[in-house]
Amino acid sequence: MNIREAHGKFATDEQCLQYIQQMRWPDGIVRCPECGGKEAKRVERRAESKNRRKWFYLCLEKSCHNQFTPTSGTIFHDTHLPLIVWFQAITLMLNAKKGISAKQLQRDLGIGGYKTAWYLNHRIRKAMAEGAIPKLGGIVEIDETYVGGKTIRRKDRGNRKWEQKDAVVGMIERGGGRLVLRHIGKGSATSAKVGPLVRDLVSRDVERVMTDESVIYPVAFDGYCASKHETIAHKYEYVRGDVHTNTIESAFSLFKRGITGSFHMVSIKHLQRYLDEFAYRFNRRKDDGAFMETVRRLAGFAPLTFDALTSEKA
Repeated sequence: MNIREAHGKFATDEQCLQYIQQMRWPDGIVRCPECGGKEAKRVERRAESKNRRKWFYLCLEKSCHNQFTPTSGTIFHDTHLPLIVWFQAITLMLNAKKGISAKQLQRDLGIGGYKTAWYLNHRIRKAMAEGAIPKLGGIVEIDETYVGGKTIRRKDRGNRKWEQKDAVVGMIERGGGRLVLRHIGKGSATSAKVGPLVRDLVSRDVERVMTDESVIYPVAFDGYCASKHETIAHKYEYVRGDVHTNTIESAFSLFKRGITGSFHMVSIKHLQRYLDEFAYRFNRRKDDGAFMETVRRLAGFAPLTFDALTSEKA
């Protein structure tokens, strides 16, 4: 969906609210978020009030009588932004191949303050975290890259090469398959960090696994899929037949260009959310239902408060 289609289909908050209701209760049965009761009636507000909603549902369970709307208990709950702005922000984030910064979102949507736009950005990113996914199969490429930190002069490199940077491991199914990006912390990627990821994310029945010549991978694959591991030595070559890591390196390149060109810098505390956003968008680049899925996810998440987002544990 492009921004023009979004504006035409969701021109009013009421249209957005009805769409959220459809995504939240696809079977058409409205359920009370408090008690789970299926008996509820729609009540129209008789007078104008500060509440933008012109109607609400009333739970008919005798022990409940909760008042709610389709946004109650979701990430849309108690938002000060019109739902139209939410839907347009979702569209912009899904269509921006290299991501869209909060500052750009603020300008494009006329949002009052940068902090509001930044908060909106991250709440949408929350819905882009994949959670549990099927293990990768077929031909899988794995590589690592580094984000942030100070640039170390070449003559000072060696064991201190990546000590200032944070490591990211990427895995992708070749041939248009899924991409997974994981932040594994500060410092060099090690077999102790990569091994558990391989076991969690790659199927034991994988056809082949491609990596570069890094010494961490033989140890990481030991006892799992070592017999299916093939390497390419970048000191001498980048492709040998169909052995290469060009696909995952292209995904890394897209992410790095997003940081450089769109965000300029990202907080390491929130790095995994940015990685989730890029992987989510990459995996749905040819999916016409990405917008619908994103709204459905947002309707299924509890509110994310600003304090929780900016806390040390976020």
